[in-house]
Amino acid sequence: MTDHGIEFPVFRLHVVPAVLALASPSWQRDVWLRTEEFEDLDYVVTVLSDDFCNADDPAPWLGKSLRTEEEVALMKELGEVYSSVQEEVGRGAPDEVYLDAPAWGNVIAVAGRLAQVMVTNDLQAAALLHEQLNLPRHQRPTEGASASTAE
Repeated sequence: MTDHGIEFPVFRLHVVPAVLALASPSWQRDVWLRTEEFEDLDYVVTVLSDDFCNADDPAPWLGKSLRTEEEVALMKELGEVYSSVQEEVGRGAPDEVYLDAPAWGNVIAVAGRLAQVMVTNDLQAAALLHEQLNLPRHQRPTEGASASTAE
């Protein structure tokens, strides 16, 4: 799948941990349900729906905070399964009610798949960058050129 890169890497630094949080039931219970913690479900949803992506319509974020079409598709699926839980429990329900909802497992499962894809894509991009930086200067791709032109 084509990696479209990341125009806003700082956005990605918020999106990936938010997806990881949605993929981790133990994190959700250990952090979100403690009132003294900063992060809760509302924070994670704000990151993924308002601030650094739009889980309901993620396509415009391709190349900005999402790298591939697969990430876009999984983010859209995550938005859909989250919305179904939200409809089930009500928009203003406490985090614990969300976590206890029968369909919450779907959110965890989709977030887990998305987290795996995002982390893998980031590791591949980092490996490619490392490879490019370790090439002799005359073999490095020029600014804006793809890695395949360096071979």
